[in-house]
Amino acid sequence: MWPGRGLQIEIKTPAQFTMMREAGLVTARALQVAVAAVRPGVSTAELDALAAREITAAGATPSFKGYQGYPATLCTSVNNEIVHGIPRPERRLAEGDIISIDCGAIVGGWHGDAAVTVGVGTISAEHASLLRACEDALWQGIAAARAGGRLGDIGHAVQTSVARAGRYGVVEEYTGHGIGTAMHMDPPVPNYGRAGRGPRLRAGMALAIEPMVVLGDAETVQLDDGWTVMTADGSWAAHFEHTVAITPEGPWVLTAPDGGESRLGDTRDKDSASVPPE
Repeated sequence: MWPGRGLQIEIKTPAQFTMMREAGLVTARALQVAVAAVRPGVSTAELDALAAREITAAGATPSFKGYQGYPATLCTSVNNEIVHGIPRPERRLAEGDIISIDCGAIVGGWHGDAAVTVGVGTISAEHASLLRACEDALWQGIAAARAGGRLGDIGHAVQTSVARAGRYGVVEEYTGHGIGTAMHMDPPVPNYGRAGRGPRLRAGMALAIEPMVVLGDAETVQLDDGWTVMTADGSWAAHFEHTVAITPEGPWVLTAPDGGESRLGDTRDKDSASVPPE
């Protein structure tokens, strides 16, 4: 553990990153299965069942189910729901909806956590642009997760990317987080901030980076179910997330099948997406 301004940040070995990579790939496959099933008329409970089956078939354990009493394998947040939407049999998707699907898996005591927002059938140009803005901001944040930098570099990169994309709101009440032997660990990873501020980023850290971007005001409300977070003004939201290992060679995206190379223009050696640095 590495202390930093009151934080206890877990530092991983290359072997531990290998275990996290396994958890990340299980998470990625479960998300792929759920996304492939998204269509008008499908229920969010059906998506949850598919992801649960994929995770357990891999010999892994869902991270979310039972976490502080959460009842499902996925979080499924539709339209103006930002995060933590609970899958339900009666919640059926309709043409033109957008849905955030958030998933986590545990392998050998190590966690992976990722989310993607996709459209249901054909979506509007406005909503397609929202999804692009949020996903691009995620990758800008990941690119800033480099040893020797500062935690604030990540949030600054996310915020700057969103501002360039248009008049969107960035949710500040909910953040990314450290991840490893627990799903939520130090440090919190805000989606805003000043470059060059905050704890120093070190090789061996793992972070779940997850921008939440909305079409309107970024104020949020929580439903009476104690989980679902929505926009206060009813505007629609997008949410993307990856688990990222900070290595001496750069960020390694543990929940991306290619390790993030296609989006980062990775300069590590050709095997680095599957084998961590020594």
